[in-house]
Amino acid sequence: MTEIVSSSSPASVRPAVAKRDIGIKRRYAAERRFRAYGVAAILTGLFFLFVLLWTVISNGYTAFQQTTITLPIEFAEKVIDPKNERATKPTKLMTANYPLLVRDALVKALGIDPANRALVKKATEMVSASARTQLRDIVIANPSVIGTTVNVPLLAEGNIDSANKGQIDLKIDETKRKVNDQQIAWMKTLTDSGALTKDFNTGIFTFGASSRPEAAGIGVAALGSLYMMLIVLVLALPIGVAASIYLEEFAPKNRLTDLIEVNINNLAAVPSIVYGLLGLSIFINFAGMPRSAALVGGLVLTLMTLPTIIIATRAALKAVPPSIRAAALGLGASKMQTIFHHVLPLAMPGVLTGTIIGLAHALGETAPLLLIGMVAFVVDFPGSPMDPSTALPVQIYMWANEAERAFVERTSGAIIILLIFLVVMNLGAILLRRRFERRW
Repeated sequence: MTEIVSSSSPASVRPAVAKRDIGIKRRYAAERRFRAYGVAAILTGLFFLFVLLWTVISNGYTAFQQTTITLPIEFAEKVIDPKNERATKPTKLMTANYPLLVRDALVKALGIDPANRALVKKATEMVSASARTQLRDIVIANPSVIGTTVNVPLLAEGNIDSANKGQIDLKIDETKRKVNDQQIAWMKTLTDSGALTKDFNTGIFTFGASSRPEAAGIGVAALGSLYMMLIVLVLALPIGVAASIYLEEFAPKNRLTDLIEVNINNLAAVPSIVYGLLGLSIFINFAGMPRSAALVGGLVLTLMTLPTIIIATRAALKAVPPSIRAAALGLGASKMQTIFHHVLPLAMPGVLTGTIIGLAHALGETAPLLLIGMVAFVVDFPGSPMDPSTALPVQIYMWANEAERAFVERTSGAIIILLIFLVVMNLGAILLRRRFERRW
């Protein structure tokens, strides 16, 4: 509290009191400035986070919608199996001229003269080239459709999809856009008839890699990431917990264990690309494991995740009060019983939290996976961790390098899905800690 100096105080006291008051004011002003700097730093970080999320969401939410053109496809036998050989030669159904079926359906739906090749070509360009595979799969799954007419929703070509979503300015000159005026008129005709619709895009979750954006999805990448996370969980959790228990509870305190602890802490800060070089050298070049396999990716991410799990587990073990150990030993429990029956269960919330955070970190890694060849163009779903596959971050990286406009929304859409996975995993870690945490 500032002293009140009366006017009758000695003249020598007044300057000292005034100097002290000035010092207090300066400290208060410095404290206010520091708080202002802190608030400014937080607001700046939140601003850039908002800009990042807004950019990703605004560019990617349309990836969860897909334009389809529903056409009455006549599965003409003269086109698919003119010699009626499907019973003896099933491969004939694989090589039939399915694009011709799409062309004929479009010509009828739009009222185009089949002899006008230019218009027919423009019309067929509105439907994705993946329609051939879609019709082929329908026939192979159910050959009885041959000779019948079925309404089939076909994927619209990427530029038509972008135009229908409003991502292409249709008011500019026709020579400066990839959708011409005739196709725009046909789009309106198909929309008015209910053939051209915009539906939820399940394909982004179920399709594999494709050079056509409308037929590209994260299905293969998601399954590859799942395989890798299972491998990391199966290997990193028991090895990391066992190493932590030994170092914290059993290892003697000497220079060797101090060196091991220092190296574990250093490994947690090593750039992830170094683990990719290690995996390339040991697992692929030395052990001869297949490139672009989820098994190799899982082993590399296991090495990267182990330091995080060990550090978190040791911190959780240290947090258990020594009285728990003393009480268990005093009641006749062995060292092993004390650790595994009392200490480890009480430390499990911290162990699980560290494991989930380590898995979330591994899920978002790209650099080590690039070095072990997980950038392969994989269309088919991997049947096992030994089959070629890719991962979600790598799929995002590959789409980001594509030149077509429609891949921009696919890239942002995949980022949204990956962010959701990471948020869910981190929320799970927080909930587990709050649910099982004990305060001593």
